[in-house]
Amino acid sequence: MELRQLRYFIEVAEREHVTSAAEHLHVAQSAISLQITKLEAELGVTLFERVGRNIKLTEIGKIFLTHAKSAIKAIDYAKEKIDEYLSPESGTIKIGYPTSLANHLLPTVISAFKAKQPNVSYHLRQGSYAFLIEAVKNGDIGLALLGPVPTNELDLDTHILFSEGISALVPSSHPLAERESLALSDLRNDDFVLFPKGYVLHQIAFNACEQAGFIPHITAEGEDMDAIKGLVSAGIGVSLLPDGTLYNTTPPSTVKIKIDAPRVKRTVGIITSKHRELAPTEKVFYEFVKKFFSMLEQYQ
Repeated sequence: MELRQLRYFIEVAEREHVTSAAEHLHVAQSAISLQITKLEAELGVTLFERVGRNIKLTEIGKIFLTHAKSAIKAIDYAKEKIDEYLSPESGTIKIGYPTSLANHLLPTVISAFKAKQPNVSYHLRQGSYAFLIEAVKNGDIGLALLGPVPTNELDLDTHILFSEGISALVPSSHPLAERESLALSDLRNDDFVLFPKGYVLHQIAFNACEQAGFIPHITAEGEDMDAIKGLVSAGIGVSLLPDGTLYNTTPPSTVKIKIDAPRVKRTVGIITSKHRELAPTEKVFYEFVKKFFSMLEQYQ
């Protein structure tokens, strides 16, 4: 059994069309058909059945596909790690990040690291809080920047980089817009614009309002930071957002106001898997990030 046969098999299985697979792989259709025939002969089973002009996996073919993809993933990962071991300065880092860190933190860190290691490549993946945790656990990405840092994930190693405040974002026409700070309870009668239930920033905002003695009246939801800011800018309601998402600027027609009581904060850090060693390039980045924020704290 050859790796080439497995790669051809997976491509045909996912496209359910030999011609399409051949075009994507830039090889002759006859070469793919020959290698799959050899693979079926070696295994002693039929992996595909023809349905009209297309082909579909047999039941045993579906089972084989699952294991073939796992095998190729493991082999590609091993080859990648060897390449990085031989040349950590030119490897690839797979980094996950949430929308709340995309505005300032991620560009700042990547820019600083690129100045030190200009030949490193990046595979950046934005995702939800839960998605990033699972992606690190199953090895789809090597590490993730996350806020807040999870405290109850036994399969993760976590490192807190810093803590940041959560502030109120209100329309500039709001009665409290001239205030430098406020108690969260001052917003008890306002409409709120938040991330949907299940998002970690929704839970942070909801818990803060409960701590202030009220349940927020949520009239609008947005699934990304720009949507939340846009809805507040349109006067739909107020929101609670991490300070890093409002770094240096606030959206048009909005005002950022510090919350005095209760003091709402979140931790921001980096997570890795406890059961999978970082690749050499990822280790270099991981240590750089820790040192980078440690030095920033010294000057704050």
